[in-house]
Amino acid sequence: MLKKMNLPNKLTLSRMIIAPIYLLLMLIDFKNHFLWATIVFALASLTDFFDGKLARKYDQITVFGKLCDPVGDKMLFLAALLAFLKYDMCSIWVIMIVMSREFIITSLRMVAIDQNVVIAAGIWGKAKTVCQMVFTVLIMLIMQFGVPEGFVLEAETISNILMWIVAFLTVISGIKYLIDSRKLIDFKK
Repeated sequence: MLKKMNLPNKLTLSRMIIAPIYLLLMLIDFKNHFLWATIVFALASLTDFFDGKLARKYDQITVFGKLCDPVGDKMLFLAALLAFLKYDMCSIWVIMIVMSREFIITSLRMVAIDQNVVIAAGIWGKAKTVCQMVFTVLIMLIMQFGVPEGFVLEAETISNILMWIVAFLTVISGIKYLIDSRKLIDFKK
């Protein structure tokens, strides 16, 4: 199966495989495990950038990529949210908001693909994804190295503020996606 896959799809698949490895690194307590998890998460996040860029550049866009690329993203970020929840670095309500949006949008994507419609990621969706990745790395670095000396807020407070920003962007991008989908998808089919 892997031999028949193009490189962008292999990168997408790698992100899906890396997600539970990342979670394992976050949960098993050993020296510098947060740092190792940060490195793994950052590398997996980079695959998201490269798979789409390569698929477009070499005209290797596939149904697998359209369906699984966002799933890989969700798996990786969900792993981060679950780890953050364990360490009190994220509200369960953030997870509920993020996951609800993702289930709704993934369902809409499947309907759109069935109708040969592609709803491109908008600026809000891209901002959400970038914030998810950057904020997750920042939080994990804080978990590894602590809050800088003289900083007023505690690690948990900083993390929760960043995750609520992600939740806000998640809602905004979800609403925008719903509005765009109404124009492009035939919901009578």
